[in-house]
Amino acid sequence: MLVAALLILLEDGFPIFYRQERVGKSGETFMVLKFRSMRKNAEKDKEPQWASTNDPRITKVGSIIRKLRIDELPQIVNVLKNEMSFVGPRPERPYFVNMLNAQVPYYGVRHSVKPGITGWAQVRYPYGSSVEDAIEKLQYDLYYVKNHSLFLDAIILILTVEVVLMGKGSR
Repeated sequence: MLVAALLILLEDGFPIFYRQERVGKSGETFMVLKFRSMRKNAEKDKEPQWASTNDPRITKVGSIIRKLRIDELPQIVNVLKNEMSFVGPRPERPYFVNMLNAQVPYYGVRHSVKPGITGWAQVRYPYGSSVEDAIEKLQYDLYYVKNHSLFLDAIILILTVEVVLMGKGSR
């Protein structure tokens, strides 16, 4: 984490961390903490957008830390603050939650459990960047909500190590 912080600082300066509003359990919002992987003010004066393949907003260091999922590690602070778990559906931004709640039946069910740093959808489906991807990922999130257990969490954590080591599903 120290190396990531230093590389971010050397490439693009401060800030090293990025805080962003996300929706958690029961629809409550909180500020998620991540290493900054995009250029400063990447969405200034624009509507929120999903990251895309070869997204020009992502820095060189950002592309590496995203591929290795290092950008997610500061979310351990959110776990310690009891806003997140290690395993659960990934928390999404309110802008996308509002849009998806209006378009996708049962989308809000994923908020019946605490969001996680990693989850069943993250280890079973590549990075999503559309409503169609969100619908696919929701199937995994609903499976997790219905079947979450210590055993499933252990499987997800093991699969997360594989995803990180192989660089699968990142953008």
